[in-house]
Amino acid sequence: MSFLLDPTRPSLYICLLSITSTPLGWSFIARNEYRHHTLTKFIGARTACSIFGVVIFLSGLLRDVLYRIALHDQPYYPLPYEIQTILAWIIFSVGNFLVAASFVRLGFWGTFYGDHFGIVKDKRVTGFPFNVLENPMYFGAKLCFVGAALWYERPAGLLVAAYVHLAYMAVLRLESPFTDMIYAKRRPSNGTARPMS
Repeated sequence: MSFLLDPTRPSLYICLLSITSTPLGWSFIARNEYRHHTLTKFIGARTACSIFGVVIFLSGLLRDVLYRIALHDQPYYPLPYEIQTILAWIIFSVGNFLVAASFVRLGFWGTFYGDHFGIVKDKRVTGFPFNVLENPMYFGAKLCFVGAALWYERPAGLLVAAYVHLAYMAVLRLESPFTDMIYAKRRPSNGTARPMS
């Protein structure tokens, strides 16, 4: 097992902590904002959500850097070109495409918890890629972890990707019912996203 994973490297645990804390932190902060309007009361829904979105984006970048550092600290296992390059690029590209397509479909507010800040669409997004996958952004992110593990030829990265899957499943158990509740309470208006009063 030591040729696949080096459990003595602190970077591995820092990476796992980042993978766990970032989506859970986003979810809890957004849920607090929905219930208590902590930021919205002071700076308004759109400004608060914009700042929150930037924080989410930057923490995602930090998580990716920590993942790359962790990979480089793990044992190297050479793969055939077809897996290391071609398959890695296909998986990574599909993952990024799903993340980008989700962002385009949801828009900034939809991607960064706008509905928790009161910026709610009249109905949930159901067009591509949401008509193919229930959570395409999370699924795409998981594929990116797998693609990076293959690209850098680090078997430990596949174990981290499996951990990402478990962490995201846990977050979705919190997020999905709460988002369902938000949209169940929503009354149709003129078809545009607007802050709820």
